[in-house]
Amino acid sequence: MAEERNHKQPPRRGPHGGPPGGPPGAPVEKAKDFKGTMGRLLRYIGNYKFAVLLACVFAAVSTVFSVRAPKVLGEATTELYNGIKAMYMGTGGIDFGAIAKILIVVMVLYGISVFCSFVQSYTMTTVVQNLSYRLRKEITEKIGRMPMKYFEKRTVGEVLSRITNDVDTLGMGLNQSITTLITSIATLVGVVYMMLSISPLMTGITALMLPLTLVVMMVVIKNSQPHFIAQQRELGELNGCIEETFSGLNVVQAYNREQAVLDEFNATNEKLYEAGWKSQFLSGLMMPLMGFIGNLGYVAVVISGAMLAIRGTIQIGDIQAFMNYVRNFTQPITQLGQVSNQMQSMAAAAERVFAFLAEAEEEPAPAQPVSTGHVEGNVSFRNVKFGYDPGQPVIHDWSCEVKKGETVAIVGPTGAGKTTMVKLLMRFYDVDGGEILLDGVNIKAYDRGELRRQFGMVLQDTWLFKGTIMENIRYGRADATDEEVIAAAKAAHAHKFIRSLPGGYSMELNEDATNVSQGQKQLLTIARAILADSPVLILDEATSSVDTRTEQLIQKGMDTLMEGRTSFVIAHRLSTIRNADRILVMQEGNIVEQGTHDELLSKGGFYSQLWNSQFESAN
Repeated sequence: MAEERNHKQPPRRGPHGGPPGGPPGAPVEKAKDFKGTMGRLLRYIGNYKFAVLLACVFAAVSTVFSVRAPKVLGEATTELYNGIKAMYMGTGGIDFGAIAKILIVVMVLYGISVFCSFVQSYTMTTVVQNLSYRLRKEITEKIGRMPMKYFEKRTVGEVLSRITNDVDTLGMGLNQSITTLITSIATLVGVVYMMLSISPLMTGITALMLPLTLVVMMVVIKNSQPHFIAQQRELGELNGCIEETFSGLNVVQAYNREQAVLDEFNATNEKLYEAGWKSQFLSGLMMPLMGFIGNLGYVAVVISGAMLAIRGTIQIGDIQAFMNYVRNFTQPITQLGQVSNQMQSMAAAAERVFAFLAEAEEEPAPAQPVSTGHVEGNVSFRNVKFGYDPGQPVIHDWSCEVKKGETVAIVGPTGAGKTTMVKLLMRFYDVDGGEILLDGVNIKAYDRGELRRQFGMVLQDTWLFKGTIMENIRYGRADATDEEVIAAAKAAHAHKFIRSLPGGYSMELNEDATNVSQGQKQLLTIARAILADSPVLILDEATSSVDTRTEQLIQKGMDTLMEGRTSFVIAHRLSTIRNADRILVMQEGNIVEQGTHDELLSKGGFYSQLWNSQFESAN
């Protein structure tokens, strides 16, 4: 359970310190090589450069019309004011026709702005979805080319995070940052231009509010940042505590540790609460303070605008328009700050995706692979050398000839290299020295997928997926009929227990297949291997999870299954491999003995010691 704490937590979003859209002061993950990552990302976007350019043009056009509209709307206010003034003085009235024309122009401006914004949003969404699809496709294809050692050193969640969280963060940041950047810059330039065109004096007064706003933002962020960091840290601890508890709930209950676990949860939760309310309180001060400063600016603008209107320098409608521009003045500045955070998060996510795509791959398949159409099952190991880590060999110098239809048992203590040989045979790893031949052909000359189809494999660790029992067995051969699936289940002695389950072969297994026992899961995987009908069988502790009686039944089915097929049987219980044609005894990566069961016992060597130790322990 302790290992769960070391699992990499997926990126979080929102108020818990996630990337874009979090509160002010929330920590943002940064890329190690921002410039290089953004350059590579731009090359990816280059395939959609015309669409991105179109989106930028429509974003800019939308902003131009949106910025122009308040000025035109102010003209309607001025026209209304002049009409009321003329009515009061008895010199005229309100020209509703002129006001209607102005309002129609305003509606057209906003309509064009909305249309351009829609086109921009649709275009960018299409680009981002296509880019996300391309990245996910490349990651999926990359996974198929990755060596087994990569996945053995990383958690499943860490790999899935690349294809889900990181691509989502990249796409979301890309969609928002590009258009927001264009819109914010265009809005800021347009607003400042319109404000200056109305009144340089009021523009100067508004600009004085900007330094005060930046000071307040810096103070709030500086004080809230440590609490957001603490909140993120404590949230990770709390998630780890919860994950450990639920994954090991049986152990917690068995050792009566409920109260201790609850105390640990409460202590961590209290720390999270302290960091959470402080970070949220401080970041929550941002908007009221910004609103207060904004209101000060409004008051100053109203006073100065009133004085200018009295002097006849500007029109009443210009004051209304200016007030709208003041409200929009700080918005693009805030958006630019958010875009900066989004781009940092986006670059960090892109960096992880590109790092995964740049990982070393398996040795590429040969240009013209040898056909596996008539594989008989002759296997040769010639001077095989291998180590998972350089300088630490597991297999030193392994040679063995296995003929078609022969059953070879591989035995030895833990760490002797038994399972490693199977991994090499299946090309989950490639040998460091020597070669492995299948029907006289180096296995590297075959296509990996075709090579692995020649092997039926049953491991000690069962793997079943969410689906019916029929579907799980048929995984061994997709085109098998229901009758063939049932026949395979009968051969594995699984038919009887399957019929006793609710729904029989149509019973749905849950995600972890916990609604059947461990022994039953093993029987289903054996039935799957029987259905595959491969010329070579690999049985790695295939009966380790079943009782003695069931093991005897399975062994009968195995004897039938292995007839005419080359079979490699790895077993710790030596009683299960007494009838093997040949037994290979491994010790420290070498074959130290080989022969039949009786021959090895008569030698009184290492195999005899293993046999006697199991016999003694059984008694």
